[in-house]
Amino acid sequence: MSDLFAPQMSKEMAERRPLADRLRPKNLAEVTGQEHLTGEDGVLARMIASGSLGSMIFWGPPGTGKTTVARLLSGEAGLAFEQISAIFSGVADLKKVFESARLRRLEGRQTLLFVDEIHRFNRAQQDSFLPVMEDGTVILVGATTENPSFELNAALLSRARVLTFKSHDEASIEILLKRAEETEGKPLPLDADARASLIRMADGDGRASLTLAEEVWRAAREGEVFDTEGLGRIVQRRAPVYDKGQDGHYNLISALHKAVRGSDPDAALYYLCRMFDAGEDPLYLGRRLVRMAVEDIGLADPQALVVCNAAKDAYDYLGSPEGELALAEACVYLATAPKSNGVYVAYKAAMRAAKEHGSLLPPKHILNAPTKLMKGEGYGDGYLYDHDQPDAFSGQDYFPEKMGRKTFYDPPERGFEREIRKRLDWWSKLRRERGGG
Repeated sequence: MSDLFAPQMSKEMAERRPLADRLRPKNLAEVTGQEHLTGEDGVLARMIASGSLGSMIFWGPPGTGKTTVARLLSGEAGLAFEQISAIFSGVADLKKVFESARLRRLEGRQTLLFVDEIHRFNRAQQDSFLPVMEDGTVILVGATTENPSFELNAALLSRARVLTFKSHDEASIEILLKRAEETEGKPLPLDADARASLIRMADGDGRASLTLAEEVWRAAREGEVFDTEGLGRIVQRRAPVYDKGQDGHYNLISALHKAVRGSDPDAALYYLCRMFDAGEDPLYLGRRLVRMAVEDIGLADPQALVVCNAAKDAYDYLGSPEGELALAEACVYLATAPKSNGVYVAYKAAMRAAKEHGSLLPPKHILNAPTKLMKGEGYGDGYLYDHDQPDAFSGQDYFPEKMGRKTFYDPPERGFEREIRKRLDWWSKLRRERGGG
């Protein structure tokens, strides 16, 4: 009975495969969204044409085709294909794969080894790839969503070329949706606005766009077409691509900091909300705002530090969601405040001087002399008590004699209100030119 039904079940199961799996490209020319790599003049197309592949690291967001491209490369280059995942594989698995590749090599066939999530291997495991890469046993293609500069060994990176995969743009996701409609033999039951909304929901992930399309087809009744509101009822908004310990985190906090430093309250608020929306710890953002207050606003507006500490405490007191508003207020305050990195620059310069000049003794005239011996050595001689001097200023030199006078801090110009007004006027003008409110 099992033999009788096996072919039918196999066909049925094939038809039930997820749409994203059924629509995998059959060759590099069908890959969309990565034309800089797979197009006629792309890096990978040129490698195939030259008949020579080297080890590579594919770096990019989820759903951009890294696994698919690796499979296609092995096929077009006539290489054996092996795939492992760093999540499920250990040293024993790697040894088996390497041994199989060595046997193939003796038979005259090279192996393309695709390692998904390669950044999850520890340093020792990553080092195990080096010998088989160097002697040509395998051509390594590693895939990672994390920055290889931080996550992969320098020795591994020196033997592999890093190729960056880009998030799908609206045009490439539209191509995927049209292919899906051709495969399904029917249009997506969405009006134009809902279709655009679905593309935005995919957030640059081609696989996610096809998964969302499947959900729409499953939910639609005969003749039903969904608008944007209807689409929102039947599919869940995809969670933002964001890893609180990795690139998504660092990219957005960098953007937030630079928008504040650039006195753009609108962009700063946008990136703050992006991080709130992705689930970032608000107290982490509170700490970062305090850092911005002391680094970029400084003594141009000393109140900035007070405002940020108050906002952090307010969030700690109120919790979510009310507390986020206090952090948003601090963010806008920082962006519109006058800027001075004078103390930041002075601190770094003074720290360099402290390390460079060693343990120099301060000038003796400013040292206390609690003993007769110290008085005999000249400690405290000639010290002028500033409060007793005209204008309460003695003008003495306080630096070590061997170091000489240094200038670290250059005070900012005053006129804070004028600077704030100037920035607000500038952004108001820019918003009007952009057609905003």
